[in-house]
Amino acid sequence: MLRIGLTGGIGSGKSTVAGLLAARGARVVDADRIAREVVEPDTPGLDAVVAAFGREVLAADGALDRPALAAVVFADPEARRRLDDIVHPLVRARAAELVAAAPQDAVVVQDVPLLVETGQAASYDLVLVVEADPETRVRRLVGRGLTEADARARIAAQATDEQRRAVADVVLDNSGGVEELTEQVERFWAGRVAPAVG
Repeated sequence: MLRIGLTGGIGSGKSTVAGLLAARGARVVDADRIAREVVEPDTPGLDAVVAAFGREVLAADGALDRPALAAVVFADPEARRRLDDIVHPLVRARAAELVAAAPQDAVVVQDVPLLVETGQAASYDLVLVVEADPETRVRRLVGRGLTEADARARIAAQATDEQRRAVADVVLDNSGGVEELTEQVERFWAGRVAPAVG
C-alpha cells in the first residue's frame, strides 16, 4: 500500500487534486467529509461539541449549525483548540478504519487539510502539497460564499505555505487553470506513484 498525505490551504484546490488522483485509481480518504460525519446528529462527536460550546451551535433541526460554530472558533484560538481536541481523534480513528479496509496494493490518498498543523506528515510515504497564491485562494473562497474577511481569517488560521513546503515531497501549483493542474498530477502519478506500486 502506498499512503499519500494530500494537503494544502483552504481554497488551494485539494479537492480537485483528490478527484484527479481518484480518476487514476487512488482510494481517497477525505478528512473533511469524515469531520462532517463524526458530528452528525445522534453521534458522540456532536454531543461533545454541544457540551463544549452550548446549544447555540445547533440548528433548529438538531444538526450542527456550522456557520454558528465557525463564528465562535475562528475568532478564538482557544475555542478552536477545544474543537480540534474533540474532532481530530474521531476523524483519525475513522480514517484509520477506512485505510485498514483498503486492499494491500492500493494507492490511498488521505486528504488532510490540517496535516501540517496536526503533525501527521511522518505518517505517509509521500506528502503532496497543493498551493495557490493567497489572492487566488481568497477569490475562490469568496466565490463559495465566504466574505473576504472570513476567507482571510481562515487562511491565516492555517499553516503557512513555507510550513507545508517543509514537509512536502512534491508541491503542485494550482494558481493557474485545471489543465495545468491536471498535467502536474499526471507527472506526479507517472514519476512518483507508478514506480512505487509497480
